[in-house]
Amino acid sequence: MKYWRINLILLFVMLFGAALIGRLVYIQILNHDFYKALAQGQQKFFGEIEGERGEIFLQDKKGNLYSLAINKDWQMVYASPQEIKEKESTAEKLAQILDLEKDLVLEKLNKEDSFFEMLKNKLSESEISQLEELGLKGIHLKKVMGRYYPQEFLASSVVGFVGGQGIGQYGLEGYYESALRGEEKFQEGGRNAWIDLLLSPKDEPKKGSDIILTIDYNIQSMAERLLKETKENLDIESGQIIAIEPSSGKILAMANLPNFNPNYYFQEEEENFQNRAIYWLFEPGSIFKAITMAAALDKRVISPQTSYIDEGRLEIGDDTIYNYEKRVWGEKTMTEVLERSINTGAVFVERQLGDKDFLAYIDKFGIFQPTGIDLQEETFSQNKELKKGYEINYATASFGQGIEMTPVQIVRAYCAVINGGKMIKPYVVEEISDENNESFEEEAEIMERQVISSSTSSKLTAMLVSVVENGYAKGARIPGYYIGGKTGTAQVPEKGVYSPDKTWQTFIGFAPAFEPKFLILVKLDNPKTRTAEYSALPVFHDLAKYIIDYYQIPSDYE
Repeated sequence: MKYWRINLILLFVMLFGAALIGRLVYIQILNHDFYKALAQGQQKFFGEIEGERGEIFLQDKKGNLYSLAINKDWQMVYASPQEIKEKESTAEKLAQILDLEKDLVLEKLNKEDSFFEMLKNKLSESEISQLEELGLKGIHLKKVMGRYYPQEFLASSVVGFVGGQGIGQYGLEGYYESALRGEEKFQEGGRNAWIDLLLSPKDEPKKGSDIILTIDYNIQSMAERLLKETKENLDIESGQIIAIEPSSGKILAMANLPNFNPNYYFQEEEENFQNRAIYWLFEPGSIFKAITMAAALDKRVISPQTSYIDEGRLEIGDDTIYNYEKRVWGEKTMTEVLERSINTGAVFVERQLGDKDFLAYIDKFGIFQPTGIDLQEETFSQNKELKKGYEINYATASFGQGIEMTPVQIVRAYCAVINGGKMIKPYVVEEISDENNESFEEEAEIMERQVISSSTSSKLTAMLVSVVENGYAKGARIPGYYIGGKTGTAQVPEKGVYSPDKTWQTFIGFAPAFEPKFLILVKLDNPKTRTAEYSALPVFHDLAKYIIDYYQIPSDYE
């Protein structure tokens, strides 16, 4: 019995060893897979990462590329509320530097259980230097990858922006979100005693596709400069310019005023994000007379030489239609109706055509459908009031009042008027390419339907040239070139009645007229002039002259 203590200890050691061996057998043999996964879960993490977003480029006539939307490192500032003791004074200083509401900042700083509260992204150099100088406790700067728009205001309504959730909004960023967005993949990371987070991606996710636009950098810049000058000279409320290749639908410029800086979209009014060339409806006024005339010519109910007698007014029920300034023109041909922009002449044409065919041709010209342009937020009008069938509605629609559309819709309709009668689809993206250098070019989409005959197109083109040569559009002339076009001045409806003071003033023109390389719409909202002859027309002239010189288009005559 003298060895009982030693034997007892040996017994305990044997039992402990047996239990340890049994536990090891249980863990390493019987439940090997489970504990292996558990260990990996403690040593590794799995997260979703996204490839870099594709970039967007403008180009010029030589094929040189200009970055419109790229990716770069931005500085952001965030707060760690648990580190901040003097919250009131800190919030006050931050609000002043970052141009934020103090109450909003203070609300974030008072979240005691939080280690991270984002205050502002995309800091300016001034904001960064002020924050670094103050060195506020609990306020940290961090570099993050974000979207950058090096051209700032240029083509901003076309490009749109990437919002706070990393999702494209408006314009190209919204429409081509799936193409631009980088590939998403899971990554595997590890932790060890020396490095808390050791990333080891199995393979990098692919970058999103790059996009090259049809929009020409120089033409776009000129169009935006002209709008800015018009704002200064005529105090316009807003304005749009579209330049397009009428044979294909390729957009050469799409300028909007007001515009915005997409780098700081969060400082802007939401209304400024809208591309008014595709989103805002308007009544086109007398530029629509060419569409009415095209329909009647195509149905052969009139010819350019058909005449009628204008008496200066036309009574329809309780309503009376007058010409501009209540002018009385007497006997005039259809060509002269366009030259002098005679309202009663347009009503005469619509009556020769008939209401049913008039409505059918408006539909064929695409006024009741969206154009399908590759930009987000395009709208259109069903024109339900016009379709009710009242005589007065058809009469006023013949000269562009009481019928509404977007600028890009009237541009598409005019392309069919002058390109031989074919319906085109406007587009802004020329090429999409991925990181493997695989690319495809967007091809011009010509609709199958022929809106008007090529013969009608030729006749109306000649009539629109006569408007510039002999009518109210003489200011559009460019020596050596035949220019076609039409002015339009329309009253703006407000609360069911037309404003006596506000107008939309437009000019739509093309050159060289008999083989057009470009068509331009200039639309100005409430300029301080009486008619488009003194507002939109000069803008067209300057941009058309620029494009002719820029492309070195051969002259039509000496």
